[in-house]
Amino acid sequence: MMWFHKGAPFDEPSDEHYGFVYTITNTLNEKAYIGKKLFWFKKTKTLKGKKKRYLAPSDWKTYYGSSIALKKDIEEFGVENFRREIVYLCKNKGECSYYEAKTQFDLSVLMQPERYYNDWIICRVHRKHIL
Repeated sequence: MMWFHKGAPFDEPSDEHYGFVYTITNTLNEKAYIGKKLFWFKKTKTLKGKKKRYLAPSDWKTYYGSSIALKKDIEEFGVENFRREIVYLCKNKGECSYYEAKTQFDLSVLMQPERYYNDWIICRVHRKHIL
């Protein structure tokens, strides 16, 4: 099962994108989950006694959200009954957090448990994180 962006399959991010905001939709009942995922993890390794930071690819290609209810439905109904769409491509982690929360609030995900898997809206973003 692949990711889609603007109706087309999405295979690889460009260098300017650090993460994305997504929707995973159950195609059997149209219940959806709004979340964010980063393309990269910041990791540290030690070379010759010195710590060096680097970016390692994340598991975004095989990722299906963090919601327990969503994961349960995916297990019960199968991945073929879920559509994964990228809503926003973001240039940094702060921008991902901002657009994830904005989308969740705009869609009133907490007020519509019959339409959305989301149980939490967690966000802490400072202007310097996104500019």
